[in-house]
Amino acid sequence: MIKVEITDGILEGTEEKNKYGGSYFSFKGIPYAEPPLGDLRFKAPQKPKPWKGVRPAKEFGPICYQYDVYNKKIHGSEDCLYLNVYTPELKPTKPVPVMFWIHGGGLINGSGNDDLYGPEFLVRQNVILVTINYRLEVLGFLCLHTKDVPGNAGIKDQVAALRWVNKNIERFGGDPDNVTIFGESAGGACVSFHCMSPMSKGLFKRAIIQSGIATCWLPNVFQPRERALVLARDLGCDSDNETDIIEFFKSQPIENLINKQIKLTLMENIKEYPCVSFGIVSEKEFPGIERYFHGDIYDVLRKGIHEDIEVMNGYTEDEGIIFLAGNCDLPKIYEQSNNCLEYFVPKPIEINCPLTIQMEVGTRFKKFYFGQQKVSSDTLDQFVKYVSADNFIYPSILWQKIVAKRNKNELFFYKFNCKSERNIFTQLMGIPDLFKDQTVVCHGDDLPYIFPVKIFEQNISMDSEAFKMIDKVTKLWTNFAKYGDPTPDNTLGVKWSPYTRKEENYIIIEQFLTASKAPDSSTFDFWESIFKEFYPHVAV
Repeated sequence: MIKVEITDGILEGTEEKNKYGGSYFSFKGIPYAEPPLGDLRFKAPQKPKPWKGVRPAKEFGPICYQYDVYNKKIHGSEDCLYLNVYTPELKPTKPVPVMFWIHGGGLINGSGNDDLYGPEFLVRQNVILVTINYRLEVLGFLCLHTKDVPGNAGIKDQVAALRWVNKNIERFGGDPDNVTIFGESAGGACVSFHCMSPMSKGLFKRAIIQSGIATCWLPNVFQPRERALVLARDLGCDSDNETDIIEFFKSQPIENLINKQIKLTLMENIKEYPCVSFGIVSEKEFPGIERYFHGDIYDVLRKGIHEDIEVMNGYTEDEGIIFLAGNCDLPKIYEQSNNCLEYFVPKPIEINCPLTIQMEVGTRFKKFYFGQQKVSSDTLDQFVKYVSADNFIYPSILWQKIVAKRNKNELFFYKFNCKSERNIFTQLMGIPDLFKDQTVVCHGDDLPYIFPVKIFEQNISMDSEAFKMIDKVTKLWTNFAKYGDPTPDNTLGVKWSPYTRKEENYIIIEQFLTASKAPDSSTFDFWESIFKEFYPHVAV
């Protein structure tokens, strides 16, 4: 029997054969906080209660109640605060570096389970992998700016899981002083917030930010309290009394609190474009309540991230394709973007600048990306480039440049461009027809090079070109986790030099690694010029 004793009790796990070599030990469904039920709904996570005897850790814990975009069904539970530990050795001669994964999904869906995030590729590189579930959407990110519902419960769940790792990972052979947090999409944005939050300080040594960042407009929710009040009215609460509203939300059946799009402005309601209704907020201060984040994101970032951490940051070649998924109405996009110049206005300018400025900004963006052409199926590639820059390229490089300016952290930057049969996210998201004649590197297409994707798994030969790329990518990620340097020796053929203010070094990750400088500089420079002229608070 495979047993480990942690601070809360004894766990029984399993030893699993890794079809890519060796074996590993698996411990699933470990509670890292009390179930957030009843009066604990919307509140920060509480420490879990110890158990007596041996707790089986052979099955995943429930995931947060959600609409599953891959399986097109509603499932999960409000009792969802569980994590999983996969370790190559339980009693190594030297403690093993730890990689702590934060899943993406727009803060709306996803989990740490192995349908997308299996451990096999990473543990063969001799690291421990920890994956987690956390509260999502309304359950995780409702904010009333009150002591009972201050906001950010879902990202405080992540902090609780990190604290659990710091306290317990030694029992699994891990090194609590060498923890790397990493995440993709909304998970990447969360990682970048942890780099700034006082609650997260000291809980990790390194961070990898994949295709999502705190300076992206999506996770930064505009007017969170007002959105919560709109939701309350939509669900039938007519009271203006604070206590009544909180009790109303606590009494709602869970199915009323998922798949909710609260579009606050006329533009949000009309515009065919992604909108996050519940996300990370600037919290108000209340006695006895830990505050995860406070302040304007750009002001906080300019004061610096935690000085004792190293960070790797980047994005994929064709990020914006993801926004063509699901129920995206392309004819409506074409109509709006051709007839309304405000369509091409980034969120910070949309909510802070008058319409006359928005019209001028929209004119410049449309000319930069489309010239005299119309937005149509013939220019869809240009539309994808605009969406990629709006949500990923400009915010990611902006974050990197602001942090590099202080010269307090070792930074690395990459652009992911691996192409093989592993690039499956256009198929997973239901948009293959638009790109059936080409292999693209969509948002999320980096993930199958880091994790086996069980829900769409292929039989992959270890002699294939795709597996060689998997081996290369996982070496880069785990080298960074082990040493703070993705290329500590010459085995990968290229030296990945740090990104600095003077030397904007980065690596293009594809079949072969290519060192370069100033990623997407023409795109960044154009966006930066717009913000400097019309809303300089955002610019570097």
